[in-house]
Parts: sequence; C-alpha cells; structure tokens
Amino acid sequence: MAADESPLGKPTDYPDRYDPSLLFAIPRAAQRASLGLGDVLPFDGADLWTAYEITWLEPGGKPALAVGYFRVPADSPCLVESKSLKLYLGSFAQEPLAGRDEAAARIAADLERACGAAVGVRLLPVEEVTGYRVDSAPGESLDEIASSVEVYVPEPAFLVAGGASVEETLHSALFRSRCPVTGQPDYADVMIRYRGPRIDRTGLLRYLVSYRRHAAFHEACVERMFVELSERCATSKLSVYARFLRRGGVDINPFRSNFEPPPSGFERSARQ
Repeated sequence: MAADESPLGKPTDYPDRYDPSLLFAIPRAAQRASLGLGDVLPFDGADLWTAYEITWLEPGGKPALAVGYFRVPADSPCLVESKSLKLYLGSFAQEPLAGRDEAAARIAADLERACGAAVGVRLLPVEEVTGYRVDSAPGESLDEIASSVEVYVPEPAFLVAGGASVEETLHSALFRSRCPVTGQPDYADVMIRYRGPRIDRTGLLRYLVSYRRHAAFHEACVERMFVELSERCATSKLSVYARFLRRGGVDINPFRSNFEPPPSGFERSARQ
C-alpha cells in the first residue's frame, strides 16, 4: 500500500481494544528501486524500535506496563508505518491479557504478518529496564568542524575520499530530515563506521546536514546514505546507524552494514 493511504497525517480515532488491522505495511521495493537496489541488497541490518508506552489490563483489571524492543530485519519485504504502530500498540490499553508473554506473542505475530519476516520482540517491565548506555554515538564527532552550509537537500557531491585506506568511526548529532507525509521534523544522531580511503570530514558533515529539508522515512534516509557513501567513497566496509528521537512514545533506529551485525545492547543517545 502507498504511504498516502496510511493513517499518518490524518485525523484518527485512538482505539483502546486490541486491533491488529491498524498496522499499515509499506513495501520497501519502491524506495529501494529509486536507489538502484534490486533483490540482492548491498547491506544487512535491522530497524531497531523502542516503544515506551505499552500497557494492557491484567486479568483482575489492573493495568500492566512494559517497554518494548522490536527488531525488524532489513531484508523484510515491508516496513510498518510508525503512526500505525503507535495506534496498534495503543489498542492494547483496555485489552485483558494473561501476562507479558501473551502480549509479546501477539505483537510478534502481528508484526511478522505486516512485515513478511520474523520480527524480534522483547517486552520488559519498566522496573527492569536497565543497562542503557546513554552517551553520544560511537566515534569522533564532526559537529565542531567550521563549515558554511547552504544546501538543504541531499547532495552526494559533498562526499569526497582519497588516499590510503583507514578505519574510523564518525558521528554527528546535527542530522535532521522531514516526514514525507506530515512534514514534521525528524532529528537523529548518525554514526558512520567504515574502512576505505579517508573521507573528507567537512564534506561528510555538509552531506549529512544537506538532508535537513529532505522528506523521507527514517529507513530510506539511512539506506540512501549507505548507497551514496559506498559509491562515492569506495568503502570496503561500511555501517550507517541512525538513532532518531522518539515521537509518540516510539523511536526508530535503522542500522545498515556490509560487515557487522546490528547492536545487541540498548544503546541510547543523550537526546533519546
């Protein structure tokens, strides 16, 4: 289904009884075709979601709370539109459930039907949500580089690399894009880890900032960055990881790489 058929940007009711039909799947193929990607992807990875507002009713009517961690594989045929996920999770509010295991099993089954692939689901009681590593993204920050910026639509020509091969990890907290349906701003901390000719850091910062008025979903932004960095900088190894700030109690953290698995811990940036 097309994104403009989703509930995003439209007045909606907020049902509080379980309704899996609220989930709205968006095929990945069209966005990837615009990047020249076909069935064989140049990366692996996952979309890592954190949902902070999950609640249902225990058998006696007392509310239960949980924080959810969802891992949607990058090779799934579809992604789930974020507002539909928020509405779906909200529909558990007055739903009686036997416990956390039943809630997790329902969510996993429904997300798998929507995405067309196995989805990892973990629900934790709020009091057990520990082990967060709250800091800036890994690597060296680009954000103190003095640079003039005048372009606010993605400009891959800013990406320049040359010289001997290096391995380094860089990050920026200055990334901003826009929702393609509502126009709302989406802020993120972006990490780039690579091996290859040294990437010019001023150009890389200008490239990341150039997304500032770009309208695209989080996952599409990360995949575009991966493709353009690979092509223009001749990287032999590359990971792109964006930690987007939460909206509506959910944050989305797409990770794409051709050499390492997605993070396994509960990494958060200070702004998340």
